Amino acid sequence: MPVLTRLIPSPLVVDIRPGALNDLAVVLADQRISASGKLAFAISGGSGAALRDRLAPALPGADWYEVGGGTLDDAVSLADAMKRGGRYDAVVGLGGGKIIDCAKFAAARVGLPLVAVATNLSHDGLCSPVATLDNDAGRGSYGVPNPIAVVIDLDVIREAPVRFVRSGIGDAVSNISCIADWELSNRETGEAIDGLAAAMARQAGEAVLRHPGGVGDDSFLTVLAEGLVLTGISMSVAGDSRPASGACHEINHAFDLLFPKRAASHGEQVGLGAAFAMHLRGAHEESAHMAEVLRRHGLPVLPREIGFTVEEFVQVVEFAPQTRPGRYTILEHLAMSTHQIKDAYADYAKAIGS
Repeated sequence: MPVLTRLIPSPLVVDIRPGALNDLAVVLADQRISASGKLAFAISGGSGAALRDRLAPALPGADWYEVGGGTLDDAVSLADAMKRGGRYDAVVGLGGGKIIDCAKFAAARVGLPLVAVATNLSHDGLCSPVATLDNDAGRGSYGVPNPIAVVIDLDVIREAPVRFVRSGIGDAVSNISCIADWELSNRETGEAIDGLAAAMARQAGEAVLRHPGGVGDDSFLTVLAEGLVLTGISMSVAGDSRPASGACHEINHAFDLLFPKRAASHGEQVGLGAAFAMHLRGAHEESAHMAEVLRRHGLPVLPREIGFTVEEFVQVVEFAPQTRPGRYTILEHLAMSTHQIKDAYADYAKAIGS
């Protein structure tokens, strides 16, 4: 019998530890990503500039490009600037989600591998095959290759505002709800499930949910960082965002579209959405436990905790299925009326202790 297997696109290097940034040049040389040190760095004008001053002496052959924001125009401008800058071995996205997404898109545009050096852990996009960029129509998702390397220095992560870590917690934990939605769609619509992608995303979420530590512990930050990386790889395995995008992400998109100037962070919104979605599917104990963990980490579990009324949250949930046409989640399955959403929310709030 033939031996069948598949190749999984994944980073050549995943370096998560305190002090990892100090060894960036050595790691890239040892892994033959860039022996010459001829790199194009994409950075922000704030924290990125400070890190440039720290790294530049060890990388004399690097060029540094400040990225204005997280728009498609910014990413295209970055790619054009790198084309004019000369020949590089790789692009290094050094910063948060916006910088890394711009660097992903630009690297794909110029045909170079990307090294993702995350300065915060706000969401699972740092290792995903998707760049999320604002455009004239709102916000778009663009397919890009996975990073060839991911470097996360826990000392640098600690220097970022704690709200970024909390956001990443919400995003990771929401995987559990996303996989439940995928399984529901499989039962109801016949949508195929990639078992490996589901296992990776689920275990990433469970590891963060079950870890007893907090945002000040290296052990917890390591598990969170690993979980976000694994979630990104799970999306590559699936060839789609399905392992990490369900009803909770539809709710997040609805917040962003209906209340663009008031929306909270991605992780805060998907965490709240995940706890509510678990309640909707009748997993009341799991929902209550998820809410308890989110609260322990300082994340919201009720709309008023991010500045929204119950009526506004009901509006968000009602609108949410329109944000991802064709995706089947517990929201599409129940197809609730306004009054049913109000009643479901009242039950949820009572169950988790409002």
